[in-house]
Amino acid sequence: MKLSHTARPDQNWLRALMFTIFGSTALVVSYFQLYFSHLGFSPAEIGYLYGIGPLISVFSNMFWSMASDKYKTVRKVMILLLGGQLITGVLLANASSFGEVFILVTLFYFFYYPVYPLSDTMAITTASKYGRNFTSIRVFGSIGYAFFALSIGYLLGSFGAEWTMGICISLAAVTLLISFQLRDQPSGGGSKMELSGLWAILKRREVLIFFGCVFLLAMGHRMNEAFLTITLKDLGASEGLIGWSLLISSVSEIPIFLLLSKYGNKYKELPLLTLAALMYTIRLLFMSVSHTPAAVVLIQTMHSVTFGIFYVTAVRYITRLVPDDFRATGMALFTIVWSSASGLFSGTLGGLLLEHTGRQTFYLTAMAFALAALVGFGIQLLRTLTNRSS
Repeated sequence: MKLSHTARPDQNWLRALMFTIFGSTALVVSYFQLYFSHLGFSPAEIGYLYGIGPLISVFSNMFWSMASDKYKTVRKVMILLLGGQLITGVLLANASSFGEVFILVTLFYFFYYPVYPLSDTMAITTASKYGRNFTSIRVFGSIGYAFFALSIGYLLGSFGAEWTMGICISLAAVTLLISFQLRDQPSGGGSKMELSGLWAILKRREVLIFFGCVFLLAMGHRMNEAFLTITLKDLGASEGLIGWSLLISSVSEIPIFLLLSKYGNKYKELPLLTLAALMYTIRLLFMSVSHTPAAVVLIQTMHSVTFGIFYVTAVRYITRLVPDDFRATGMALFTIVWSSASGLFSGTLGGLLLEHTGRQTFYLTAMAFALAALVGFGIQLLRTLTNRSS
């Protein structure tokens, strides 16, 4: 009885953290582009700004997550990262030239990206400690994203894009205060982390194929994510409608998260990952032939059977592939592939494609990446089935 009582503060503060962290995601991923457009930057410049942060985050993810695994603490690292976000957010609010914004966005992403694998690590270890499912905590991130996507859209629609950084600073401050209430749940056991053991894991073919397919799928996902708000704006959508589109996509993933938390373990990971890649291919194909804001908003409901299925399944797959002593580092590698490396290339490539070839070619290229991931997951699935039958 005492265990369940002490579990509640751990999980509730962590759920609050997820709520605000993913609320800031709605702002940074979806509304920063509109803010940069408000400053007068071109689509190509916006693509560079979207891409340079993920380049830096490749190193920051590994640095902070390996520090977390080495020193067996997530909470202290989270506090440092959120404090860094708050400071760089204040500086960014006072920058206007492309050069200043470029440097400060890079610094902001140094502190921004590592928060996500570390929060997922804390959610996984906390849920495991109390016999709960990871998604029972992670789903509050989706709720937070949905709430802030809509509310921020209406706020910016009413007061203007210049309020973007003020909202960013406020969210960082609230999340930092919440982080002080967290209870540290170090990942892994008490053994010393050896890099040779991590390298042995990364050399396995199963791991390499997984991360390769994740990168391809992430390219399609990130291209759509980075320029969705600009696409809607070009089609004549208001900030309020943009907020609704983000709300719909986020809310649509919640029932999928809940279903997978209850029934997901009944299904193998590779069939679910293959299904998610197929749905991504169809979703991006639909985006390439859509010409109205209403059509784009409707397509956003497919977020449930694309990201919703993929993310929960991928996290479950990683916990099977990577031992507990490397949990934070394994999640960091996943974030590097899913967000950082793909964000770098998709932002740069996407900005150039959108500016010089148009929206249809942009989305067909994104679809081609998702199709390549579908083929990769499909081949791996067939190989696994063949090995079992032989």
